Amino acid sequence: MKKLTLAVAATVMMASPVFAGDIAAGKAKSGTCAACHGATGISAVPMYPNLAGQKEVYLSKQLKDFKSGARKDPVMGAMAMPLSDEDIANLAAYFASLK
Repeated sequence: MKKLTLAVAATVMMASPVFAGDIAAGKAKSGTCAACHGATGISAVPMYPNLAGQKEVYLSKQLKDFKSGARKDPVMGAMAMPLSDEDIANLAAYFASLK
C-alpha cells in the first residue's frame, strides 16, 4: 500500500509543477510587462522575447541579473530595479505557468 501511495504522489507531482513564487501575485504584478511581452507572455513584436512557458529559474535569474546590472539593458534594468526578490519569484512563477 505504501508503494502505491508513493507512486500516486509522484505521478501527481510530475503532472502539476510546483512553483517557488505565487502565480496570482505574479499575474497581478505583470501589467507593466505586458506592454512589450504581451498580456499572456507572448510578444506581438519579434524583438521582445516571449516569457510564457520559460523556466521559472531562468526568468528569475534574468530579472535578478537585470536588477544587479550583470545583464545590461537600459529598459529592463529600469523595470527590474524596483522589484523585490518576492516580486521576481512571483513574476517568474506566473510566466512559467503559462503555455
